Order: sequence, then C-alpha cells, then structure tokens
Amino acid sequence: MGQLHEVMAVSRMQALSIDAVPAIEVGPGCLRRDLPAGPGLRMWVVEMAPGAEWPVLDHHETGESYYVISGEVIEGESRHGAGTYVYFAPDSRHRPRTETGVQMIGVNLRYASFLAAGGSPESITHCYHPTQG
Repeated sequence: MGQLHEVMAVSRMQALSIDAVPAIEVGPGCLRRDLPAGPGLRMWVVEMAPGAEWPVLDHHETGESYYVISGEVIEGESRHGAGTYVYFAPDSRHRPRTETGVQMIGVNLRYASFLAAGGSPESITHCYHPTQG
C-alpha cells in the first residue's frame, strides 16, 4: 500500500526549470513567468533587466509576497537584495524598479481564495490591469 501511495504522489507532482516556462513581456525589460500552483494561488517569477521599471502602478487587491532570488529591487526608497522577503498588504500598490537587474518569485491569493480565507471585499478597491494576469 505504501508503494502505491508513493507512485500516486509522484504523478501529482510537477518539477520544472524556471527557464522552461514561457516568459510574458509585461513592459520594457520586464518579464513574468506564470508557474503552476494549487487552487486559489497565483505563483510567478519576475525578471527585470538593469534599469527597468514595472510598466504600471501595480495594484494587489488580495496582497502580494515575493522573495528576491538575485539582484536588487527598489520599492520607493527601499532597496531589497537577494535573500529578502517582501510582503504587501491587501489593497496595496507599488511600482518596483531595479538598477542592477532582479529575479523574484512571488505569490498572490486569487480573489475567491482571499474571501474564503476571511478577507473583506469592502477593504478592496478593484483596479485591474492586464499585465497583472
């Protein structure tokens, strides 16, 4: 029985190289790679070339978290280097930029998951932009 369970668990797993995931250009020097994720989650990798700035003021109705893999990202006057975890609360906005180039991996809750987890629709002002996916 244990061996059958292990085979089933492996068949439900995905392992892939980030570079094998198609990149979507969201603006000059800004690429996003959408990763497979469980229900209600949105996982992604963002790569920004040196000197790039995110093309729009990014609005995250359910919040956003990311981890800086390499390089440095600048949020306002704050600089975050490799190994830094950054969290934005629900209904936050930001426009990251970089001087050195940066690669980040991040996660958002989808709207329905946010509500199911106890998030309040009254605390959100919807402002969708196509680059947010």
